[in-house]
Amino acid sequence: MNTESNLAHGPVYLVEDDEVVMRACAQALRLADIDVRAFRSAEQALAALDEEPPAAVVSDVRMPGMSGLDLLGAIWRRDREIPVILITGHGDVSMAVEAMRAHAYDFIEKPFNSARLVDVVRRARERRALLRENRALREQLGNLREMPLIGASEGIQRVARTIDSLAATDVDVLIHGETGTGKEVVAHALHTRSGRTGPFVALNCGALPESVFESEIFGHETGAFTGADRRRIGKIEHATDGTLFLDEIESMPLALQVKLLRVLQERRIERLGSNVSLPVNCRLVAATKADLKRLSEQGGFRADLYYRLNVVTIELPPLRQRLNDIGPLMTYFLLQASRRFNREAPAWDEQDLFRWQHHDWPGNVRELKAVAERLCLGVGDGLAGLAAPAVSLAARLENYERGLIREALRAVRGNVAEAAERLHLPRKTLYDKLARHGLDPDAFRG
Repeated sequence: MNTESNLAHGPVYLVEDDEVVMRACAQALRLADIDVRAFRSAEQALAALDEEPPAAVVSDVRMPGMSGLDLLGAIWRRDREIPVILITGHGDVSMAVEAMRAHAYDFIEKPFNSARLVDVVRRARERRALLRENRALREQLGNLREMPLIGASEGIQRVARTIDSLAATDVDVLIHGETGTGKEVVAHALHTRSGRTGPFVALNCGALPESVFESEIFGHETGAFTGADRRRIGKIEHATDGTLFLDEIESMPLALQVKLLRVLQERRIERLGSNVSLPVNCRLVAATKADLKRLSEQGGFRADLYYRLNVVTIELPPLRQRLNDIGPLMTYFLLQASRRFNREAPAWDEQDLFRWQHHDWPGNVRELKAVAERLCLGVGDGLAGLAAPAVSLAARLENYERGLIREALRAVRGNVAEAAERLHLPRKTLYDKLARHGLDPDAFRG
């Protein structure tokens, strides 16, 4: 089955009593790689709903027996997520208004050309797929206590594969990514899948004043300094048998970096004010938004610590490089916000998604979470100034398809055969699409 059919989960029902019109519409849709199931009456289509639920329904309004409006009402009562497109007569404005009031997804006025039909059906199927994806994700994520790694983009899937490969090992890990890309989420995932029985201990190196940093991370004995009236266990010791997550490690004072290096090499610590060396068993996961190599060359970070941490580095892609993950992420954040604020999660559609995919997201996933919370509170997404380009919906779908093909080619380094397999497309069809979109596979082979 082709990619579009997989995405929309089911055929398009075409309900038309006129044999000539039915054949013409079915041919137009099939030429656009859209699976079609044709019916001569509304009663037949309604009877088939449970057998093979459709991705969308296209129905004439005026037919013998049950009308298209009656079919629309019956479908609405059974499954409100199925988009129904009604075909109305030329100039029948009152019928078109009635159709929209009865929850029709859209209407097409006779006479119409095949491009108009294909455009509306594609939009309807995208909406159906989006609703299905959102519902499935809500069910999947409903009972999770911590944020999972969400996304199907190649960049985030590469991260997931790296986590699966490294989780059960004891290797220390460096996570690099822009602010808000989810570095702590990755660190949590490494810990959760590691099998370690100790706690996950997080420390933001940029949030601690240098005067208390050493005590916070290494601990101290009673009387080690003025005000130290009792022993304190440091973060490293507290993370025994678990994971120590040091965020913004580039902010750690240089004088303490050498001490951390020694701990990493010897796996032993000494609390402040003590001469006793204690063994430690914890995994270190460090995170940074800075280029530590360049920082070490400039003297802002110890080179020896950088090379000790840089055994394995996980690169987190910014949100602008994983636009197809915005939908699932938004669904998750709206679900979390609705629980936090005790409000129903608001609905959103493909037009909202299009606007979000054209935002730069300088704050990355963290910014997207804030947008979800604003939407749940009913104050808008805060991106009101972001206007969709004045292009047709067909052009928008073309852009979306082009992005999916580019992502597939990038993942397989320009191998057309493998890209066609990933996209569930015949190779000839993919070559046709490459020519139409002006994409050169050789450009992805570097």
